[in-house]
Amino acid sequence: MKHYSNLTDLHRENGFALPENPLMSLARCDRSCTIGDRAFTTNFYMIGFKKLKAGVFKYGRTQYDHQNGSMSFVGPRQVIQMTGLEFEEDGFLIFVHEDFINGHVLHADIKKYSFFDYEVNEALHLSPKEEEIIWDLYKKIEIEYYNNQDEYSRNIILAHVGSILQYAQRFYKRQFIHRTEVSGKTVSKFNGILEEYFNKGLLQDKGLPSVNYMADQLHLSPRYLSDLLKQETGKTAIELIHISLISEAKNLLKSADQTVAEIAYNLGFENPPYFSRLFKKEVGLSPNQFKRQAASM
Repeated sequence: MKHYSNLTDLHRENGFALPENPLMSLARCDRSCTIGDRAFTTNFYMIGFKKLKAGVFKYGRTQYDHQNGSMSFVGPRQVIQMTGLEFEEDGFLIFVHEDFINGHVLHADIKKYSFFDYEVNEALHLSPKEEEIIWDLYKKIEIEYYNNQDEYSRNIILAHVGSILQYAQRFYKRQFIHRTEVSGKTVSKFNGILEEYFNKGLLQDKGLPSVNYMADQLHLSPRYLSDLLKQETGKTAIELIHISLISEAKNLLKSADQTVAEIAYNLGFENPPYFSRLFKKEVGLSPNQFKRQAASM
């Protein structure tokens, strides 16, 4: 698989003008924009905006096919494929080498933006007004990028990149709310899958369900699922899994003639002390204390 470690090679091999900065570059996609003819990886963060008309754009496991104005965010070393792309209107690509943000506040902040780990079918779909905001920020970056860069340029450019990411976070929150209104609450489907998992006895056979398992069942990426659930419930996917398990544990502690260790194993915990710590964290009592209290009532 092709790997681009520097921007100059990526630009030269794909017919883009050579970058003005070895660690940060822009590409305007005037109705077409293709990088190579096969999947590739990079050492860059890539922020893209496009209205796709034709072609193949993949990263992760999923193919992008949405025709609205959409943004995608790809982190270093993620697998990407862009072949024969044609756009309804102009698009853009922003490439930021991970070394470009060293020593800058964005180095820590960018890791907080979980949408860099979303699948491509979870792209951010913008309203016309949101498009205007993003294009305005892009053009400010473009002006600075081509304006004889000096000691101030990096901070100014990264400030605008940071603003794009903050707006993206806000717009994703709007998209989560809209998704809930259109397709119903994800938490209901999530809980239904958990209940089915319990009822089929999979806890004993396979152990605790992972976030990755739950995401696969819902056809979402793990990070997108957790962010969506956080928006709906204030809890992440793993927190909701734990809440369901503790609820089942309470039922067993009250009704089953089993030891705490046996109940822990039946709930898929290979380490009973971990189960006890989690139970006490959620309930405020140890499993043994809860069991004794229930027996005395």
